[in-house]
Amino acid sequence: MAQQQQEPAAAQAEAQADAALPDVKATARAERSTEGTGAYTTRSANTATKLDLSLRETPQSISVVTRTQIEDFGLMSVNDLLSSVTGVNVERVETDRTYFTVRGFEVSNFQIDGIGLPFATGDQLGDLDTALYDRVEVLRGANGLMSSTGNPSATVNFVRKRPTRDLQASAGLTFGSWSNKRVDADVSGPLNESGSVRGRFVAAAQKKDSYLDRYSLEKNLFSGVLEADLAADTTLTVGHSEQHNKPNSPMWGALPLYRTNGAQTSPTNYPTSASTAAGWAYWDTDDTQTFAELTHRLSNDWQAKAAIARRVLESDGEMLYIAGVPDLSGAGMTSYPSKYNHTERQWIGDVNLTGHYTLAGRRHDLVFGGNWAKSDNWLHSSDDDVGLPVSEEEALAGTFPRPNFDNGTSGFADFHDRRISLYAATRLNLTDAWKLLVGANLTRANSHGEQYRETHSYRKTKATPYIGATFDLDDNHTVYASYAQIFNPQFKVAEGDVLLDPIEGRNAELGLKGEWLNKRLNGSLAVFHVVQDNTAEFDKFDTKSRYKSVNAESQGVEIDLAGRLAPGWEASAGYTQMSIKNRDTGAAARTYVPRKTLRLSTTYKLAALPQLKLGASLKWQDDIERVESAVTTTRQDAYALLDLMVRYDFTKNLSATLNVNNVTDEKYIASLYWSQGYWGAPRNASVSLNWQY
Repeated sequence: MAQQQQEPAAAQAEAQADAALPDVKATARAERSTEGTGAYTTRSANTATKLDLSLRETPQSISVVTRTQIEDFGLMSVNDLLSSVTGVNVERVETDRTYFTVRGFEVSNFQIDGIGLPFATGDQLGDLDTALYDRVEVLRGANGLMSSTGNPSATVNFVRKRPTRDLQASAGLTFGSWSNKRVDADVSGPLNESGSVRGRFVAAAQKKDSYLDRYSLEKNLFSGVLEADLAADTTLTVGHSEQHNKPNSPMWGALPLYRTNGAQTSPTNYPTSASTAAGWAYWDTDDTQTFAELTHRLSNDWQAKAAIARRVLESDGEMLYIAGVPDLSGAGMTSYPSKYNHTERQWIGDVNLTGHYTLAGRRHDLVFGGNWAKSDNWLHSSDDDVGLPVSEEEALAGTFPRPNFDNGTSGFADFHDRRISLYAATRLNLTDAWKLLVGANLTRANSHGEQYRETHSYRKTKATPYIGATFDLDDNHTVYASYAQIFNPQFKVAEGDVLLDPIEGRNAELGLKGEWLNKRLNGSLAVFHVVQDNTAEFDKFDTKSRYKSVNAESQGVEIDLAGRLAPGWEASAGYTQMSIKNRDTGAAARTYVPRKTLRLSTTYKLAALPQLKLGASLKWQDDIERVESAVTTTRQDAYALLDLMVRYDFTKNLSATLNVNNVTDEKYIASLYWSQGYWGAPRNASVSLNWQY
């Protein structure tokens, strides 16, 4: 009898899931939202090609973090979000600076709504918030068709929240460990009676202390987007967003990982809260973005789109770096304080045409377009009281006195990057089962200026091909293969002032993809081989710094699964196993990158109590190490981080969520990317009260 009572509820849940993930057509309206679907997957993504393809039809490995997953596990920072994605390693080198690696190589391509430029400094400054985004798409491997410059690791595409035709609103209030307080608001809907003009406003404010001594952060952000139907087939969208971070006592550099004892060394083992940041230190960052898009739907399912965006990244800080390593007496370290300013101004424009054409009696897909981008960078630093002895006790107490910073300019950079690209791709429907995707990107990149006494100058033009093929084994399974290239001009010089060749990257991939349960569950199995040649590595210093080229490769396997496993049961899971080696010597390379990683996030709604949702998230990696010298190697053993969540819906409008992170209170080094590091966050919790209309 109990089974008979549950069947209608299961059928109702399945019908609701079907409605939440409707079939879509490749039109301008296909840039839909994942919010409100309750799903951990999406029906399509266009990061790889700008064609609106399903995940199964895309001949590369791709993961999508939806709005539901973000809210379930409180993934309010990009660092937390990307650490849950298959194959992504978040290198937290400092409190407010982060690098990311995928398949063994640094991620430099970050897009917003499909367009973007690699960060000039290669890192993410500040705690980038996710409140402004509907979902995040991570395309693994080279993306030479849409992002011709960069590394063959991955492209991360942040997809903005857009105005809705119906009125909706939400607000949230969060309290957590270390005096964490946060408030969110999100309002969207029509601005006139016909709904031809729509708007959306998103805002969030957060203040929190930390498990790290002296560190605190204040974060404020907002976004406003307007969308107007200028005609039946023409839509104009404009928007502006700002995020302002104000951290106090941030780390610049981190903790020494070992101490010396004559010719011998031993690991340091500081408390989890240990920090070398001075009490007077700060590192404010501002991220301002403005964009406009014009979309026109032509006849026969063709669409023309033009987009332009301006992004300004600014940072201002006074920080203290502690150089050296302590000996048994606590001496051996010295000071390096610096006052630092950085401004990066980006302009990006893209125009493209997508649609279908008929050839040999079959319908095929086509995209072609071009983009233009520029980035102007200015950096300035003033150093003072450099090289003074700092005891271990003084470093950990943060009591080093603030210098006057009146010695003038110590470091300076002023350089300008330009990039022009033309791209085209077509998906040939050779048979009902066979699809061939071919394309190319022609890019001219140049730069001029100076970066910390090094001439920042190059001018390179290169065409990068893209080819991918899919074959449908049946209605649910597809095998695929793809090959893509990417390049990255660089300004480093070798002996004799010879400019190093551009970094050359390529990615080859073979895999199997599937979609089940009426396309509500997506999965993939990929075997990959990635090569990155000509990466600059410091060689020596004579009259200036000299560099040499290093060639590296990685190969491995990835498994990715996301979506609905059963009524009320959503999951996202991924496993990566790979090797990374120096192509010249055959030795293992980048040993700070874990060779094996597991990511798992899942939630379940009880049929007997549908107001209750339970969830868990697991992040595991194998051991890593960093060779410091012939006698010193720093190791981080394999570890797992377990997070739990509980959500209860009091009414259809009001709910509460409890998140507990690092439940087992694991102690681990956040990164071995550099020769310094610090401990990751211990067990912590937060409670959120959420209202929605």
